[in-house]
Amino acid sequence: MITQVFSKRDVDNIQKEITTIVNPTKKVRDLEKKSEFSDTFQNRVNLADAYFEIRDYASAIINYNKAIDEHTDDDAHVHKMLVESYHELEDFEKLIQHAEKIKNNNEFQKSTTQFLYGLALDKVGRSGEAEAEMCHINQRYSNYNERVILVKFLIHRGKKDEAKEVLNDIITESEHMNKSNKKLYKLAIVEANKLIKEL
Repeated sequence: MITQVFSKRDVDNIQKEITTIVNPTKKVRDLEKKSEFSDTFQNRVNLADAYFEIRDYASAIINYNKAIDEHTDDDAHVHKMLVESYHELEDFEKLIQHAEKIKNNNEFQKSTTQFLYGLALDKVGRSGEAEAEMCHINQRYSNYNERVILVKFLIHRGKKDEAKEVLNDIITESEHMNKSNKKLYKLAIVEANKLIKEL
């Protein structure tokens, strides 16, 4: 017989997670109180992250901006989250401003943040720059949804050979995936097979 012993802390953590799932705004309210009591950089970022989790991107942006207004150093996490928030609200100019503040950060390279930056550049008519940023997401055995978007971007720009190359890689990789990954990336794989037939 296998038994699992939970400490009081484990039980408290599990209860907090259940409460967050059942009532996601409770976490926000708790963090708002904490931030009112002690308006530190970290408390403000935690509050912004909580707003982001419940998809209240406008409130997340307000709190991320307050955090960086009061913090002298540029915080890569905050700018990354601002990029994601502005993407959700389709404010591409502001997205670009924040992405450019962390462009030289190692974590920016080959990340979803860099990919979103590329998408925003395309939306504001800077397609050449967009392609240079978006192509970094094309990493083997990862980023399948983003790579399918990249393929559509390349097709739109008339770069069918490059698009076929990415699609062939996705399809080949999908043949070596385990069941859980095939299920996870099913839509991207189906879309890749559809697109390759159309080219």
